[in-house]
Amino acid sequence: MTPAVLADLVRSSAVKVLSDRGLGHVELPERVTIERPRNPEHGDYATNLALQVAKKAGLSAREFAQALADEVAQDSGVASAEVAGPGFLNFRLAAAAQAEPVRQVLSAGERYGRGDALAGRRINLEFVSANPTGPVHLGGTRWAAVGDALGRILAAQGADVTREYYFNDAGAQIDRFVNSMIASAKGEPAPEDGYAGAYISDIAAEVLRQRPDALSLPEDERREAFRGIGIELMFAEIKKSLHEFGTDFDVYFHEGSLHDSGAVERAVEELKKSGNLYEADGAWWLRSTEFGDDKDRVVIKSDGAPAYIAGDIAYLKDKVGRGFDLCIYMLGADHHGYIARLKAAAAAMGYDPAVVEVLIGQLVNLVSDGKPVRMSKRAGTVITMEDLVEAVGVDAARYELTRYSVDSSLDVDLDLLRKHSNDNPVYYVQYAHARLASVQRNAAELGLKLDPEADLSLLTHQREGDLIRTIGEYGKVVEKAAELREPHRVARYLEGLASAFHKFYDVARVLPEGDAEATPLTFARLALCEAARQVLANGLALLGVSAPERM
Repeated sequence: MTPAVLADLVRSSAVKVLSDRGLGHVELPERVTIERPRNPEHGDYATNLALQVAKKAGLSAREFAQALADEVAQDSGVASAEVAGPGFLNFRLAAAAQAEPVRQVLSAGERYGRGDALAGRRINLEFVSANPTGPVHLGGTRWAAVGDALGRILAAQGADVTREYYFNDAGAQIDRFVNSMIASAKGEPAPEDGYAGAYISDIAAEVLRQRPDALSLPEDERREAFRGIGIELMFAEIKKSLHEFGTDFDVYFHEGSLHDSGAVERAVEELKKSGNLYEADGAWWLRSTEFGDDKDRVVIKSDGAPAYIAGDIAYLKDKVGRGFDLCIYMLGADHHGYIARLKAAAAAMGYDPAVVEVLIGQLVNLVSDGKPVRMSKRAGTVITMEDLVEAVGVDAARYELTRYSVDSSLDVDLDLLRKHSNDNPVYYVQYAHARLASVQRNAAELGLKLDPEADLSLLTHQREGDLIRTIGEYGKVVEKAAELREPHRVARYLEGLASAFHKFYDVARVLPEGDAEATPLTFARLALCEAARQVLANGLALLGVSAPERM
């Protein structure tokens, strides 16, 4: 019996208890909370439902809890239900019911843990979207790991997810990029407001290889040559780096297309007609304060040029027009103002502001030998994705970047991530999977096959129970991670599962020793091990991290 099944049982039992007392009108919480007691001696699971409902029903919490206990205990999957404290209810599951998650994993395989909480939702998930003026920096690398994992987790809950990269190929940063390449091609230092680093020299040299006459062209043509070729080369490198990091996108959307197609002008005209755009001081302003923003925003500047928010408005209109009912933006630490701004823009366009959701990620720092690592070999001024991957590998980088809430800044300890020891979180989880895969290989060498019908009621050891209950929590963890947009919950869960397995394996022999014969308990433990291995593999897959069978 999983926590979800037990929650359903508790809810239906509460409905009956209330109905029998003529209290059917009393509303129950939307969710029945089922938790593991801190002290295992108190039972397998516990709920505080009686404390939440009793007062509304005009009953004492303990009275309602006892009635609920009597009702729930009638289910064959519940060995006992006991009232504790002011009205908590502790459960012990029957052995067969407790092991049910193992059976479910063996049956569902790779699909175990998936749900339908987001079925029917069309989600546009935009992340990374680094300017095409240099390699992906460390902050973008965090979004590449977290965004890709979040996309997988949302899809695992039934959502139709489109991963999108907004390609900022318009604006002043592109002009600075072009100026920097031209300066490098001429053998001059980078402009004061330009970009430095070996990558600029490499791209400038490649532009000259493709267009040997570029520097001799008239200024406008020269700039266009460096712009067109240089941006294409830089973006190709960004896409290659992301792909090698395990992050690919369904859509690469070019900001320039919004301006070239007239989408920005059409969005502006629509806002003018609705009265949500007004003219003042020669500029056009969005009435964003009427929709929750802290100030009105300039959309068209006094010189007639569109402000950056004009593109944001047209881009949101394009997304909604493509049928997305939720647009998630994953932005850097300096973008807090975008939350109210984008929601106000959505409301001004006549959309429900809830169509916009903004996640803000905090900064990432690299640390080695206890000191910050500040300089990139290639980019010069910033640490890049390539720097991190070269130092620790893709798996360690992705796992480390997803195991913390993006709300917090992160110091990545390179020395720790290079270790092949249990101190390294990704190694700890991957080693548990490899160890479990080894159990199955060794069983096969002994001629022992996995038996889906093994007698799981034999799994009565405390460590077996801990492992089974941890396995059974996986689906709820994934659902919560999707609901809260927090992939780190999956990583932390996997570490708990690995710990539960190692503790079990240290005290329980799985395979027969020497010439001993396999027993029914042998096959039950083999089934438990395979269930644990499958859940570890499923969870690592959601994080985009490999599940090695040998280490």
